[in-house]
Order: sequence, then C-alpha cells, then structure tokens
Amino acid sequence: MINIPQVKMGIVAVSRDCFPISLSESRRKAVVAACHEQDVEVVELQTIIENENDMVKALEEAKQTGINSLVIYLGNFGPEGPLSMMAQRFDGPSMFVAAAEEATANLADSRGDAYCGVLNASYSAGLRKLPVHIPEYPVGTPAEVAKMIGEFTPVARTILGLKGLKIFSFGPRPHDFVACNAPIKALFDLGVEIMENSELDLFAAFQKAEGHPDVAKVLAEMEAELGEDNTYGDILPKLAQYEVALVQFHKENLGASTFGIFANKCWPSFNKFFGFVPCYVNARLAERGIPVACETDIYGALSEYMITCASNHPATLLDINNTVPADMVEANPEAMGSYTDKDVFMGFHCGNTAPSCMKNAQLRFQKIMHSLDEPGEEPNITRGTLEGQIKPGQTTLFRLQSTADTKLRAYVAQGDILDIDPQSFGAIGAFGINEMQRFYRHVLVQKRYPHHAGIAFAHIAKTLYQVLNILGVDEIDYNQPASERYPNEIPSVFLG
Repeated sequence: MINIPQVKMGIVAVSRDCFPISLSESRRKAVVAACHEQDVEVVELQTIIENENDMVKALEEAKQTGINSLVIYLGNFGPEGPLSMMAQRFDGPSMFVAAAEEATANLADSRGDAYCGVLNASYSAGLRKLPVHIPEYPVGTPAEVAKMIGEFTPVARTILGLKGLKIFSFGPRPHDFVACNAPIKALFDLGVEIMENSELDLFAAFQKAEGHPDVAKVLAEMEAELGEDNTYGDILPKLAQYEVALVQFHKENLGASTFGIFANKCWPSFNKFFGFVPCYVNARLAERGIPVACETDIYGALSEYMITCASNHPATLLDINNTVPADMVEANPEAMGSYTDKDVFMGFHCGNTAPSCMKNAQLRFQKIMHSLDEPGEEPNITRGTLEGQIKPGQTTLFRLQSTADTKLRAYVAQGDILDIDPQSFGAIGAFGINEMQRFYRHVLVQKRYPHHAGIAFAHIAKTLYQVLNILGVDEIDYNQPASERYPNEIPSVFLG
C-alpha cells in the first residue's frame, strides 16, 4: 500500500500529583512490555504528565520522536486538565485508556483510582470538544490495554488518512446515475479536499502520457499479472498509458495533501474517445491503495479509502445488484451455511476489483456497453474489464454519505462472500448478510442510500464504527438482528 498512512503510535502516562508518580511509570512500562509481547508497535514517551509544564515537555518529546498517534494512559487518577490539553494540542488522533488495580494487596498503599479518573478525563475532553477515542471498556490490565492499543491502530490510520486526503474527480455524474451525487460541503467538514475536473482534463492527461517512459514498465507488469488470462493483449498499451496518466496526475496535483484517490466518469462517452473501458486500471490502482470509484461516485471513493485504511487491504466498490436465484441457493447448501435465500444478494461491477481480491479474473469486455456501442460486432472499444468471481471470505459493507442537506450518515454490515459460482459477467460474487432483506428495506431503501457499497475483505465493522464516532457521525445504521425492530418497520403483530 503506497497511499495510506503509516501509524507511529506513542504512549504517554499521566499522574495526579497526590498519587505516587512511580505508579504511573511502572504501569506504563508494563503496558509497553505487553505491547511488545503482542507485536503492537508503540513508542514509550518518558515524560509523565502531572501538570501543564509537563504537558508542554511531553508534547515536545512527542514531536521529537515523530509519533503521529497517541495513547494517553491514566496510570492513576490523572490530572484531567493537562491530559485533555495534551490531546488538544497533539496533532493526531488520541485515545484515553486507564490502569486496572492489580491485586488486593496493593489497595491499601498503591491504589490508582484510574477507573474514576477516566470519568473526569472524559468530562474535560467534552468541555474542549475533543474527538478523543475511548474504547468500549477503557480500563484494563497491561495485556488488555495493549490489545486496546492494537485495535486503536487501524482507527488512527483511518483518521490520519482522512486528514491528509484529496479526492480527484473527473466529469459530472452520468444522467441515469445521479443517485450517487451528494453535496461536497460535508467533505470539508471532515478535512478532506476535493479537486473537481472535467472529462477533457482527463483526456488531456491521457494524451500527455503518450510516450512516457513508465508506460513500457506498466505494460510489462500487466502482461505478467494477467498471464494466460490476457485475452486482449493489443489493448494493454492504451491501458498502461491511462494508468501512467492517472499516477502522474496524482503526483502532480496532491498539493498540500498527502494522499489522493479518484472518482472518475467512465461512461457513456469514455470508451468512444479513449478506445477502451478503464476498469482494469481501476482495479490495479485499488491494489496499491488508490481507489478509483466508478461513475464519479465521490462518497463511494471516500468509503473505499476508509475501508482500505481500516483493513490495510484493497477495497472495492460494487452495486448491491441482484437477487440470487432459488435454484442457485438450493444447489449450494454448503456455501450457504446458515444464510437464507433472503440473506443473500449479488455484488457486481464491471471489472474494478483488485486482482488479489478475485478468485479468478480475466481481461474481458463490458457486456452491457458492448450491446449499446458495438452491437453485432467484435468487442473493441468496450474492452478493458477485469472479470470473474470475487474471492470468498469475510466481508463488511460500508458507506459514508452526505444527505442533501449536508449531514453525514453511514451504514456498516458484516457478513461473508460465499464460494458460489455467480455464473454471470463482471466482477461479481454472492454475498451473505444476516437479515439482509430487512437491512435492505429499512436502511438502504428507507434512507435513500445509493446502489454503490464499499466492500471490505475482512470484518472491520468495529473499527469503522469507532472511526465514525470520532468523526462525529451520529446516524450509523447496521443490520439489526431479528430480535430488534427498525424504527420504521411494521410490527410483526400486524403482519398476521
């Protein structure tokens, strides 16, 4: 991954001056030792914060060590003013955690009262409107705190990614797919920059890349990657040129941002001028942590990038597309497991999923576009998709979206990609989500979400939920179990 942050986590201990400072120090050391045992990387700051002067010293130490994320550890009750000031002045995501009492024998002389201290720390952070991460249960033994730090790392990586992100978009939304369009104001609320461009800008960048020395290198990579699945080798030079064009645009236009992603218009006119469809290039860039969302789906690109940061793995963007036929369900009982026919659907897109996320993949042509643009002819300008079955395994559906009145809301749902041959075209797979039929009706339909879903190849709902909380997103939906009713759902007693 070349386009996501590298987290350098630090830990600083705090101590209220009426408690032994040695208690916080020894407990901090124990947490660091537990982190090493769990392969959780953390930089141990030596300054212990008892007062505001210590906070200034610790802040300088944090700067000198180059950490970009911070654990503020209450080894005892802690001074809520200085510790919240540390979180406020530290330029990166921070977390509050605290020490549990070790043993009965320590309670008379070495009690830390950090359980109580978290309450004051949280209150003080609230007064300053600080988006501090506090785990579900933030008090624990050294091993438990080390586990919390490990779980905080992908949260911090995602927050850092958004902080340095710029979205490049090319072209307006296609007329028939205005559903993914949403106001960009909410992006600025997140600290995300956006640079909107026309399709002519993209075509100019493509022409400029002709003859670029990197084209031959990318072409060789494509040939090696596709191997026997390189069904249209003659189209690869154009695809390589297009990839170089996007990479060069990325490098030249980041400006003050650190990371960049794309939301590009890819039809209906793209292939007529470029001479191909861009899906395979989109898939290759997703592999490197640079999602390229289809159909100028800006919030789709953002959702893909958040997934990439949270999972440290490529994401994809798929249509929540079609039902799974009954005969296919009946023919695959082992793959279905406990999922019912109403829990499953097909996730599909033309061919934009990273090669490593495909069970099998082949360079193909876009069947729908071909029927419109080249009816009765051999595929030519509609070639360039990467098609096949999406790899089975764990998955998380996720989308962060702005409403028309610029309020952010999101959904997240965990499930599985099933090992069922989709027997169809595109990059496609059968997805199982518990209670999908209700989630589909009472979240996706009821709340007017577009058809595109960000797809993670792991269970990362907890991480994304924590990220959304830090970002201040209040409306977060999920696939509720059968025992929980959606607010707008007809009560079962009325259904007969």
